Amino acid sequence: MKNISLAIDGPASSGKSTVAKILAKEFKFIYTDTGAMYRSLTYLAITHNVKFNDEAGLVELIKQFPISFKQSEQGQLVFVEKKDVTQAIRQPEVTNAVSEVAAHAKVRKEMVTLQQKIAEKGGVVMDGRDIGTAVLPNAEVKIFLVASVKERAERRYKENLEKGISTDFETLQKEIQQRDHIDSTRAASPLTQAKDAIRIDTTGMSIEEVVSAIHQVIKDKGYS
Repeated sequence: MKNISLAIDGPASSGKSTVAKILAKEFKFIYTDTGAMYRSLTYLAITHNVKFNDEAGLVELIKQFPISFKQSEQGQLVFVEKKDVTQAIRQPEVTNAVSEVAAHAKVRKEMVTLQQKIAEKGGVVMDGRDIGTAVLPNAEVKIFLVASVKERAERRYKENLEKGISTDFETLQKEIQQRDHIDSTRAASPLTQAKDAIRIDTTGMSIEEVVSAIHQVIKDKGYS
């Protein structure tokens, strides 16, 4: 496998992180969960009482508290303030606020700089909302995953149950629709499909089928 950059974008719960982790492991590439970075910042804002609309305060948190990743037998762990926040950043209070935090232009500028530094040598799989358009516009392979709101809500509902997080299914659907709206209409790097990205509708597809479809895209582009 060539030392390429693989950008995977799409709305909430479209399967980006799951397939990105699998592909990174298969290719022995660096995996960067950009969503976890914004979630970590949201967690920091909550724990340090910084308002979600305080752009300057949020940028200061990024500079003051480095976000780091570590691979373990259980998968990727996320740290801030040298504290494992892997589970904490998946709690509903973080999930429901992360789109607001991520909408700030200066916040995204700081994050994009960090993400581009990680990817500068290639051999990376990165997922998020603006990877193919803003973070890695020159990525050799760009994928845009989508799925129906109902299916994405079902996935999030199942994930929450497995993590012991109690949520209402109807509420989840409304929250996902709201996140879609915020992510797609924000002024700074909105969620949008890059012109050269391959769109894959994952509705009704298994993870294995999605991974296989991406493998085919990589093969068709001559990088396998």
